[in-house]
Amino acid sequence: MSDLNELNVLMCGTGEYTTGWTGSGASTSDKKIGVVGLTLFDLRRLGKIGKLGMVGVNGGKFPAIRQHLQENIENVYKDMDTSFEEYPKEGNIDPEAYKDAIDKMSPGDAIIVFTPDSTHHPISLYAIERGIHVLVTKPATKLLSHHNELIAAARKHNVVCFVEHHKRFDPVYSDAKVRAQALGEFNFFNAWMSQPKSQLETFRAWAGKDSDISYYLSSHHIDICCWILQDKAVPTRVVASAATGIATGEPYNCVPQTEDTITLLVDWQSIQSPGHKGTAVYTASWTAPLKAGIHSAQHWYYMGSKGDINVDQAHRGYDITVDETGKTWYNPFYMKYSPSETGHFDGQRGYGYISIEKFIDAAREVNAGVAKPSDYDGYGYPTITNTVLTTAILNAGRISLDEKRAVGIKKIGDKWILE
Repeated sequence: MSDLNELNVLMCGTGEYTTGWTGSGASTSDKKIGVVGLTLFDLRRLGKIGKLGMVGVNGGKFPAIRQHLQENIENVYKDMDTSFEEYPKEGNIDPEAYKDAIDKMSPGDAIIVFTPDSTHHPISLYAIERGIHVLVTKPATKLLSHHNELIAAARKHNVVCFVEHHKRFDPVYSDAKVRAQALGEFNFFNAWMSQPKSQLETFRAWAGKDSDISYYLSSHHIDICCWILQDKAVPTRVVASAATGIATGEPYNCVPQTEDTITLLVDWQSIQSPGHKGTAVYTASWTAPLKAGIHSAQHWYYMGSKGDINVDQAHRGYDITVDETGKTWYNPFYMKYSPSETGHFDGQRGYGYISIEKFIDAAREVNAGVAKPSDYDGYGYPTITNTVLTTAILNAGRISLDEKRAVGIKKIGDKWILE
């Protein structure tokens, strides 16, 4: 693939997932040095990426971010350059700095969006309309209507638009997806995903205001379920329920409407067999206990007419106990931060890395004319087209909570709508 040109990439968002830096200093989660920045710095070292930029709202954060990246990435891994162009410049504060940064790019360049949920749609749309490829974190958008807009825009401007559902590249999940196809008609799915209460500090700026825990975490397992059931069944009805009282109390003091734990109950209808209906339960929480030894509890159960699947991706048979901190379960399958024998970054096989690299490869292939953006819809990649039902379910869940009613999902022509 050496005839492919290097891709210029702009990172939108300067937070934990991009840099490992949070408002209160280096992250204490399992993403201490971030995922996006580190992966892109390594892909630049390997010759897949050309220029790198990073845009936030507050330019005053960049000196601390640069120091953090130098100390924790550049000084730790051999031949790793963490330089990038910053926006906004000179410590300015500008919520629309992404426009300035994108305006300086050329068609065929790419952006990777890791910003608060409510900003995904305007940033992604602004880039797509200028011929820029987009990788946007989950949830792609909060509204199904916005997701449909991005599908149409990406098609019109012939760009790659992926949603960063990295769980699709987890070898256990992708293996389970294939095995589920042999288990007959879908009957029942139950998913649990949680993060410790300490995350309410990390997300204090937007928790409960800009988005909720269902959009933020359940998006993972809803997407996996939609992926397993693609062309097998469709969701028809969503009812949501929420637990409250922890996030809004001491010491977190989130805004009054912040939920702790959200459960969506979803009816699924088989495409092949009118008599077969399935039930899915998706629960997410950011008020799980501290010191549980894991950052993200994540397990799910799938039952078909001919068998079932049980997955626990928090406890992978690998745990380490330290006198001061107790027992911790690690997940090097996601991001491996320990260096290679030669002292280089060694995480190229982690699914957090692969998820970003697949997008970079797709954008370069489309730029070179060896592929069309629509080709990737057929490969089971989390393209904007392939992820529409994930957004439909999440949006329906939010409406159900706000309006205290069941919400229907249906297809009119080739467009999914809520009712």
